[in-house]
Amino acid sequence: MTPDDTLQDGELGKLIDEQLELAAARLPALTPTAVHPSPVDHEERAAPHANLEDVLLGNAQPSPEMLEELAALEAAPELSEEELARQALADGGADGDTATPE
Repeated sequence: MTPDDTLQDGELGKLIDEQLELAAARLPALTPTAVHPSPVDHEERAAPHANLEDVLLGNAQPSPEMLEELAALEAAPELSEEELARQALADGGADGDTATPE
């Protein structure tokens, strides 16, 4: 750009506004039903479930399902070292190959 071609203060903003108006004029008019369909047309997204970390940090309340799962884990019998070793050897790990247990 030569010094004569440089935009003065405020001219850039004016140029951008003009370009946005031109672009908006070319957009087709949308009907409200096309923009926001009725709930019959789609399923609403459920709110994300709180995870254990959120609950422990006090950022969320535990769900009844989470409390039931925790109670079941606490009530489960403890596994012996032999059972833990057997499960580890039976698990193929990420690659699914039981010949190379994780």
